[in-house]
Amino acid sequence: MANLPIVCSFESRRADEMRQLIERHGGEAMVAPSMREVPLEDNQDALRVIRQLAGGKVDCLILLTGVGTTAMLDLARSASLEQQLLERMAGLAVIVRGPKPAAVIHRLGLLPAVRAESPNTWRELMSAIDHADVCLKGRIVAVQEYGDSSPELTAALQDRGAAVLRIPVYRWALPEDLSPLQAAIRAAVDGQTNITLFTSAQQIRHVLRVAGELDLERSWLTSVPHVASVGPTCSEALHESGLTVWFEADPPKMGPLVRGALEQYSM
Repeated sequence: MANLPIVCSFESRRADEMRQLIERHGGEAMVAPSMREVPLEDNQDALRVIRQLAGGKVDCLILLTGVGTTAMLDLARSASLEQQLLERMAGLAVIVRGPKPAAVIHRLGLLPAVRAESPNTWRELMSAIDHADVCLKGRIVAVQEYGDSSPELTAALQDRGAAVLRIPVYRWALPEDLSPLQAAIRAAVDGQTNITLFTSAQQIRHVLRVAGELDLERSWLTSVPHVASVGPTCSEALHESGLTVWFEADPPKMGPLVRGALEQYSM
């Protein structure tokens, strides 16, 4: 066990699965959850846009995640607007960023007008919209968000003449127990880890926040070893934070991330 590479992951929702993947592929897992998904306590902004959608005042709907799409429908149900919303969605140009929101609306008997190709970043989304010849000029576009806003997506939509409405259906908070995350940060600074995995852009933001609170942000940035990213969107956030991406998974999934990173490390 002592000779196995120590692989640090900040996965939260699928922490057990990540641990099993690391161990299955020959690593010693250090899993330190970095995020906690919580509903917005006051979701009036999202409800306002949902009412506009249900009232037929929106021309196009962009769905970014499956969890967020489900949360949007749950929020509509809480305001007795779900059926009205679904009826309006049937007549809208519904655009999905990837397979998960597509699966949610498919179960409801709806089909997307446009679907982005892998790796499903905002760039692929805008390319799919352009190739589908969807006219956005003068249109009102609602965007279901998934934590942080995407200023790049918003800017690209506005550049094409759209008025953008945000539907912020959930947000990310730090875990209630920060001790595993703090221990993982200190372990990297002390040179006790070999590979560092990231599966979302939000993870790096939270790690840097906690490292800053420990007065270890700069030390961690210069010490963190072999940074592996699940895909392009995550890689962009890592680059913006000043980190070099040593390995990027293709396709952008947890399995290829863990397997590929450990294979590359062993070379």
